[in-house]
Formats: sequence, C-alpha cells, structure tokens
Amino acid sequence: MVRIALALIAFLFALPAAAADVGFARIAVPDPLGETLAGAVWYPTEAAAAPHALNGLWQDVAEGAPVAGWRLPLVIISHGSGGWYGGHLDTALALARAGFVVAAVTHKGDDYADQSHTVEIDRRPVQAEALIQFMLNAWPEHARIDPGRVGAFGFSAGGFTVLVLAGGVPDLSKVNAHAAAHPTWFDSGIVRAAPPAALARTLAVKDWPHDAHIKAIVVAAPALGYTFGKAGLADIRAPVQLWKAQDDQILAAPDYADAVRADLPRPPEFHVVEDAGHYDFLTPCDADLAKRVPEICVSRPGFDRAAFHRSFDAAVVRFFAATLK
Repeated sequence: MVRIALALIAFLFALPAAAADVGFARIAVPDPLGETLAGAVWYPTEAAAAPHALNGLWQDVAEGAPVAGWRLPLVIISHGSGGWYGGHLDTALALARAGFVVAAVTHKGDDYADQSHTVEIDRRPVQAEALIQFMLNAWPEHARIDPGRVGAFGFSAGGFTVLVLAGGVPDLSKVNAHAAAHPTWFDSGIVRAAPPAALARTLAVKDWPHDAHIKAIVVAAPALGYTFGKAGLADIRAPVQLWKAQDDQILAAPDYADAVRADLPRPPEFHVVEDAGHYDFLTPCDADLAKRVPEICVSRPGFDRAAFHRSFDAAVVRFFAATLK
C-alpha cells in the first residue's frame, strides 16, 4: 500500500502544474531558409483570460501575460499542407491549460496563403527544428522551459515532419512510383503539379535534421508514411501516439498511418477514429469558417467533431504528461 502511494505521489509530481488560465503571445522565428516564420506560443499563466480573435477563430487567453511556473515541458506543433499555426488551436489550449508551453509556426511556402513550396517537404523539418531552437534559446521566457522535456505534435505533412525530427529517414525515391500507381490520390496531384526542378531537388534529399531534445511525439494521419519503411524508422526511440481516421479520403489506408504503425521499431499507442475523415483532426470549425472553407470543416454525417476533440485533446494531454514527466 505504501509503495502504491509513493508511486502515485511520484507520478503527480511528474505532471506539469496546471495554471489558472492560458497566456498567448505571437512570435517571429528566424528560418535558416531565409524566411521569418510567423507563429504563436500558448502557456500557463495566473492572469485572467478573455475572448480574443485569432484569424477568424476565437480563444480564451490572456495576451502577453506573465508565464506561470518553471521547468515547464514544451510541445511544438507542425500543421498539415495548406494550414497555419492555429490549425490545432483547441489542442494547443488544452495542453497549455495542463501546464505545457506550446509553440507553433506557419510553414512558409506550405500554408493557406502560399503553397509555392508544398512539394519541397524537406523544408518543413528545418523550420520545425528552427522553432525548437528558438523556444529553447531565444524566446524571452526560454529559461522557464525544461529542455529535457520536449515533445512534438504533427498532423498530415506535420506528422511526416515530426517523424523526421524524432529520427525518421524517408526514402523519397518511392514517391514517383507511388504517384504513378495511385494517380487519383491527393498527394499524387501534388507531385504532378510540382515544378520539375523542385520535385527533382526534393526527391534527391538525403540529409534530414533530427533533434535529440524530442522525447515523445503525437502523429495524426501522417503524410508519406510509406516512404520510411522499417529501416527509415529504426532510429525513432521516443514513444509515439499514432492516430488514424477510419474514413480518410486524403491519405487512404494502408500507405500512411498503417505503414508507420507497421514499421516503427516499437508498437505505438495506436488510435483509429471511427467515421472520422482526414480533416477531423483540425480544430472544430465555427459557422463562419465552415462557410469559407467547407472542404476542411464538413464531417461525415453523424460524426461530432467537437465531441471527438474533447476526447482527442484529453488523450494527447495524457500521453505527453506520461512521457515527458
């Protein structure tokens, strides 16, 4: 009985300390590729939150408020193609409420306003690595972060990004053959539309950045899962929580999440979301956003995205709390 009590006490002390509310600050991250990456940080604070608009969404935050706590765990977020740093807003808020510092940038050249570099997917891990280095070394409150407790969350192309940062090495020579075998698939269209020079440069990439700070990753509907194979994922040592949408029409089974699950050196914590589509991992849309971009907001009849995200966010928080303790 005493042993159980001591174990419980140890676990509770390992959890990040939740604060009263969520602070929020915009950031500008220098990119080694020559760009400046727009982004944001969510973090625990004792200041009172209030509703604030964020690119058409609303969040209850205390803008510019002091950070609460020390030795805080950090989670970075990498969005999918055509997205932006606020595309997983509810998940960022849930993590910050649980005591995490959460940071995200908009991947320049593969965002909602500019998709001129979408095929050059090797740019993304470089940008995500720049975000980690900024948060650990240059963010004004970087001294409050524990560099030994860093995690990463990625969706779609962002899932590919965090797999690479955690040690994955893709073989992009598989891309052309895969696109030819599946000409109607979403990513095959990206390959066909790419400028030949850009595609050739991307397929020749061999040098991928990895970051030893990353101790756990959450991967949802990963793009290009088939490009890794067992050899390409062999060096991933961090625990993985892996999510698959059962009705994913963008990255269809079995070449993406299923391929990653099969090839990871250790079994991930694996979740299949019944009746969910690819974009159901994005933050729930309000009525205005649903009118403007219905293609990312409309779910399968009967699927409640808001209800799913309550359980999804709780599972993500639980996983990072357990693995970054």
